[in-house]
Amino acid sequence: MKARLLLAAALVASLAACSDDKFDDASQVGPDPALPAPRNFLFPPMGISPGIGWKANEGPTVAPGLTIKALATGLAHPRFVYALPNGDVLAVQGDGPGTEPVLKPKQFAFKIIRKGASSSPEGPKPKNRITLIRDANGDGIPELVSTLVDNLKSPFGVAWIDGQLYVANSDGVMVYPMPLGTTTIPSPGTLLTPLPGGPINHHWTKSLVLSPDGQRLYATVGSNSNIVENGFEAEKNRAAVLEIDRATGRSRLFATGLRNPNSPAFYPGTSDLYVVVNERDELGSHLVPDYLTRVQDGGFYGWPYSYWGSHEDPRIAPMDRRPDLVAKAIKPDYALGSHVAALGLAFNTSTTLPAKYRGGAFIGEHGSWNRVSPSGYKVVFVPFVGGRPSGKPEDIVSGFLTKDNKNTFGRPVGVAIDRTGALLVADDVGNTIWRVTATAAPPVAPIAR
Repeated sequence: MKARLLLAAALVASLAACSDDKFDDASQVGPDPALPAPRNFLFPPMGISPGIGWKANEGPTVAPGLTIKALATGLAHPRFVYALPNGDVLAVQGDGPGTEPVLKPKQFAFKIIRKGASSSPEGPKPKNRITLIRDANGDGIPELVSTLVDNLKSPFGVAWIDGQLYVANSDGVMVYPMPLGTTTIPSPGTLLTPLPGGPINHHWTKSLVLSPDGQRLYATVGSNSNIVENGFEAEKNRAAVLEIDRATGRSRLFATGLRNPNSPAFYPGTSDLYVVVNERDELGSHLVPDYLTRVQDGGFYGWPYSYWGSHEDPRIAPMDRRPDLVAKAIKPDYALGSHVAALGLAFNTSTTLPAKYRGGAFIGEHGSWNRVSPSGYKVVFVPFVGGRPSGKPEDIVSGFLTKDNKNTFGRPVGVAIDRTGALLVADDVGNTIWRVTATAAPPVAPIAR
């Protein structure tokens, strides 16, 4: 792997006549980000930070007033984390389906870079399973770690209600019987509804959230390309949020034009649905900002024709342009910075974390390959005022990169709040679920079983 990474680096260096320009990254955070002119590249800017994993007694750093400890280690590429009502925690471990063709030298380099930066050679090989972690007394030391369900199809998002566990595989939503307290599921499950999958399945991670009344599921489906290079037919029902009826499995397009939406979440006490979105690549190190936004029923958010509202993508062929859609493209609410690769979103409902974090959003930024200097690789907090994102973000969990930025110990993905009010972070390179608490958190009563 190391030799192939070096080969890819040499290939990129020899063919990419580009570098990071001096740019104020802080200018691309908030409701009105700075947007430089788009650029065209034979090979776009790329950053290679191979995963090396954590050694014993190593871990990320956290903001003042917080403490971080591993809840579970030795997992196999945990991508998503979910807290059940009884306090049990689900770690969703997923490996991509690997169905995307490699037809061009650029794609060959991309594949090597992404693979090297998203796994640790010392860690377990990625699996497609869900592990249940039980910490009944809330002390951060599990009494039980059990494989709940195995041999899934590249799972990512999950949701639980009324004794049923919903799992978003890369090609459909499955439902499993699961009374609270279950530690293993023998049932093969049933298909609730198919989701756009192969044969390419470029953005394979599918997320789920239940509606506040529990009657519907909302599933995110990323695009099947960066900018329609696989054709428009391959994008059917993609780059979208789908609404799914739990009773029938029928689905409809809820919002579209979202290149790679993830981790849908309702703002507490409201019907406002938010997602984090990974925007398009290969326009430069500082285009296009990934974002957090509220999604409206029937709303269109630009992809592939435009970005950040009405900024047209110059790569769309004249015959394919849609000025009518560009004109109605909704500008996102809050930019997170270019190529941070935001994948996790959880609103803070905790009463045990410091009060300044109440009402805002924790966002897991996985970090992207599409710039020379790294961006993301941390969990940030975005404050909310009046139910809308407002103010500057704060780094909550960081230290995933080595000091020289040449390697990464881990990469944060999904985030969640557990029953004790702790923040959980899935680290898919470090193969760990991290647990963040207040330094002086009050004791938690154990769950009676």
